Amino acid sequence: MVTRVQTVAFQGIDAVPVDVQVQIAPGEPKLFLVGLPDKAVKESGERVRAALTSSGLGLPPKRITINLAPADLPKEGSHYDLPIALGLMAAMGAIPRDTLERYVVLGELALDGRLSPVTGVLPAAIAANGRDMGLICPAICGPEAAWAGEEIDIVAADSLLALVNHLTGRQLAPRPSPKRWLPGSSLPDLADIRGQEVARRALEVAAAGGHNMLMIGPPGAGKSMLAQRLPSILPPLNPRELLDVSMIQSIAGELAGGAISDRRPFRSPHHSASMAALVGGGLKVRPGEVSLAHNGVLFLDELPEFSPQVLDSLRQPLESGETVIARANARVSYPSRVQLVAAMNPCKCGMAGTPGHSCKRGPACAADYQARVSGPFLDRIDIRIDVPAVSAADMMTPAKAESSSIVAERVAAARERQLRRYAEAGHPEVMTNAAAGPTLIEAVVAPDKESQSLLLQAAERFNLSARAYHRVLKVARTLADLAGSEKVARPHIAEALSYRLNMAMN
Repeated sequence: MVTRVQTVAFQGIDAVPVDVQVQIAPGEPKLFLVGLPDKAVKESGERVRAALTSSGLGLPPKRITINLAPADLPKEGSHYDLPIALGLMAAMGAIPRDTLERYVVLGELALDGRLSPVTGVLPAAIAANGRDMGLICPAICGPEAAWAGEEIDIVAADSLLALVNHLTGRQLAPRPSPKRWLPGSSLPDLADIRGQEVARRALEVAAAGGHNMLMIGPPGAGKSMLAQRLPSILPPLNPRELLDVSMIQSIAGELAGGAISDRRPFRSPHHSASMAALVGGGLKVRPGEVSLAHNGVLFLDELPEFSPQVLDSLRQPLESGETVIARANARVSYPSRVQLVAAMNPCKCGMAGTPGHSCKRGPACAADYQARVSGPFLDRIDIRIDVPAVSAADMMTPAKAESSSIVAERVAAARERQLRRYAEAGHPEVMTNAAAGPTLIEAVVAPDKESQSLLLQAAERFNLSARAYHRVLKVARTLADLAGSEKVARPHIAEALSYRLNMAMN
């Protein structure tokens, strides 16, 4: 007789059903594990054997076959330990078979029978809830699973013995409660920035519309400080965004203690990051930095120091909001709707264009350094600003800048206008101007004749691409939203062009 236990395999953030089939039959005492298991899954046999022994139950001296169906789907990870162990126990009569029929099971076993945390519990819980099933998982993952809904039956135990006691009715485990992560410290405040009024304005525009932004300036001008303060003026994640972000973090194992937060992600990878680290992939396909920054900010400091191939791999995620990773035996996709913020020095020595400084490498220094970033990549950046060095007078002047809370109110109001506009236009999935498609942004901007004339002149003089044209419209729409204007006027177009043409003239 075959005993069945339900678990899942992960493809991207999707949890695919897997049927763990256990058969104990007469024959040579041996355990066979089939169904395209990887190394971690193959080793589960020894972990399960030791955990059962520690729990007072030994495997019978018979031929044991464990099949992970469908057999042509690769199985990766250690979360198959617990469903295999429960399947064996049910096959041996240690627990009733029917108690496992309504549960999806995942968890890693320690040698002493304790349940260790695994990744992907939240997507698994959501998939189980969609199939009207409950979930069995390690106790430390229980708060994460509880976010799948109040109606789902969740059994979260800290050991195999405690789980058996619950399933047999001897000692019931309490249902876990959702856990929210409360940051221990506040975000850096924009009031810390001295001077840089143009950069502060551009940062507010970028936050209001979700626009990509590039800052160029000498070392110490405050580029990194500005980028680090962007999350402080962004609105919190709405429930739909929070679910997407938490599922990616769950797959990546970055939900500490199963707690989630509505604070937008801020990822700042080092410039030595590989392509797999930035966009995802690797031997076992995992989300990269661009996916971990979904619905948040991806900050690339020292932009030209990144490998050109690595930077160009971001072009598709920046355009489509999705990262597709194709391998010979797998094709997965991760949501990657990010706001890219980049910073760079104007040249290798960092001081090109600074008053009173003469570059020792000559005029070619800046051109060669900036040429490390490809034109198609730059074409996907909406706002480009120069961040000049801050003078000693600026540093000694008492700080009178607006705080992040004041700027955040204007950003939130502008985003609310965008949400309302796109919902009324029949596109509730579009939440920022930066995410609007070409046809949609043309419809909501509808530039008048004066604005069209200005756009035409700029396009002809600076050879703006079709993508650049639409991105100018998006920034102009954001500027109008910040001003509380329903109509995009010539001044909004002019300011949007100034952010765009600044890049074309350098």
